[in-house]
Amino acid sequence: MTAVPSPPQLAHIDDDELERLAVSWRAQAGRGDREAFGIAHALEVERRRRTRESQMQQLPADPLPAPRRWWKFWQSSEAGTSRPAS
Repeated sequence: MTAVPSPPQLAHIDDDELERLAVSWRAQAGRGDREAFGIAHALEVERRRRTRESQMQQLPADPLPAPRRWWKFWQSSEAGTSRPAS
């Protein structure tokens, strides 16, 4: 791999291999290889994209809040306990 890989080229790589390649290319970039910076960046972007998608699939849907009853505002707590005199 000498050119920056495109997303279709990265699609066939499994997650473990992608992580291994990203670490390897980042180390090579750290040693001063200028071409390795772009490749490492592309691999890390793909890894983050996959991580985000997998985390989103695990999140449960937020439950909808129960609708508020509009008449509760006017109901007092004493309304049910006191009766008018007859």
